[in-house]
Amino acid sequence: MAITKRHSLRIAAVGVVSAASVVLAGTVASAATPAAAASAPQATAAKAGITAKPSVTSVKAWQLFRVTGTATGLKAGSKMVLQQKQGAKWVSLPAVTPLSSKGTYSLGVKLGLKGKNDLRIVSGSTASPVFNVTVR
Repeated sequence: MAITKRHSLRIAAVGVVSAASVVLAGTVASAATPAAAASAPQATAAKAGITAKPSVTSVKAWQLFRVTGTATGLKAGSKMVLQQKQGAKWVSLPAVTPLSSKGTYSLGVKLGLKGKNDLRIVSGSTASPVFNVTVR
């Protein structure tokens, strides 16, 4: 089952100042504007990214192996999901693990589809580069 919901990070700054508040509190309004502008670059600086590395490149059918990696820009506890390319679609497999507070994860995997398997780890709309494991 492919992930149908895609989440994206959107940051918007909206300031509404009426003419009366500009006249009455012009100093307060001008002091608040730089603080809001200064916080926006910090929020966009953390771009999300995921790395993934399988413990092996070739396994027997249903043999256990591990996929480990790190994630940046994601919250601790985020679900790290293994996806497999089946035809033209990415299908989420029942292999899920939470992201640790240190930004790492380790996932035990068993595959039964013989041949070269294109795999990736996803969390929300962020995906790792594709890696391959051959099942013989």
